Amino acid sequence: MQEARHLQQIQPSYIREILAAATAEGVISLAGGLPASDGFPLSLMAESIAQLPNTPALFQYGETAGYRPLLAYLEEHYQVAPTHRMLVCSGSQQGLDIIARAFLNPGDGVAMEAPCYPGALQVFAMATACIHTVQQQATGPNLGELEALFASGKVKLFYAVPDFHNPTGISWTLETRKQVAALCRQYGVALVEDAPYRELRFAGEALPLVASFCPECSLVLRSFSKVSTPGLRLGVLSAPEDWLAPLIKIKQASDLHSSLPIQALLLDLIAHPQFPTHIQQLCQMYSGRYQALASALSESLGRRCEFEPVKGGMFIWLKLPGFDPLTVAKAALSKGVAIVPANAFYPNDTAPDSAIRLNFSHEAPDTLRTAVRRLASALV
Repeated sequence: MQEARHLQQIQPSYIREILAAATAEGVISLAGGLPASDGFPLSLMAESIAQLPNTPALFQYGETAGYRPLLAYLEEHYQVAPTHRMLVCSGSQQGLDIIARAFLNPGDGVAMEAPCYPGALQVFAMATACIHTVQQQATGPNLGELEALFASGKVKLFYAVPDFHNPTGISWTLETRKQVAALCRQYGVALVEDAPYRELRFAGEALPLVASFCPECSLVLRSFSKVSTPGLRLGVLSAPEDWLAPLIKIKQASDLHSSLPIQALLLDLIAHPQFPTHIQQLCQMYSGRYQALASALSESLGRRCEFEPVKGGMFIWLKLPGFDPLTVAKAALSKGVAIVPANAFYPNDTAPDSAIRLNFSHEAPDTLRTAVRRLASALV
């Protein structure tokens, strides 16, 4: 059977495809955005898992918006804007897909920072949106470019990852957050704020969500994959109450509702008295792994590489002036280390940056140092 026309232009995710090669024996993967398997809070979930069969109602159909006790807890925990309501999704990736399907018509404009999260590029391409990119700077998006784009009237929504951006690790300054919110309000552009790494801060002070400065025109995506386990496949989106109805329509048509037993399990986990300690320990672990990778890069590559320090998240954006990123990725894989070239983070698959993304959250410090030695041997 011939695939649908709108799928024919969608390229497979480089990251998802390289994961197959990255799992080959002897290969160290710095390619995926994988949380630390040895940091999963499995012990905190053990009793809840054992008790699930004692609540048969959890195994019946449920409400599309989500498990009510979980929603109530999240609204209070995240101090969701009074005008917003929440929808539980099967991962925040589904939340992004629901937003695109609910609000984008073919040809509608979407603004994104460049480089961008590949999963978002796929979602917006699938929605046949017109993707416009603005240059990312150390403080966030280029505000001049962003305002010019908004003023052109070509953009319906702006997708952004202001905290520990994927792939660059950059976090927006407070002033940038306020200015972007003001621009969204001024030009009537909806903000989609993706915050999967927000709780993984290991240095500096947390800043307010951009959406907190423009709640009437913003949607917020949160993921539990990075702080619990990816296998639970749960995320949540919040949106103005009058925007929720079309989102629920799409969710109903997609899968009726996310798993009720897993939602109940997640609630028990995040409400557990030891969960804040788990987050603290996870951030300490990632801080140590980041320092190991950053130090190894400086020692092994020296002036051949450039990267900005990060204060949280999972990634280092390593610039390699004079190198072709695709060639580097292939050479690195031949040396036994998997990385992602900059090409995967641009809509036209042509990278203006000679750069690669490196993940530091999944591997132990000694393994990260070995990976860097292998990478250095590939840069010839």
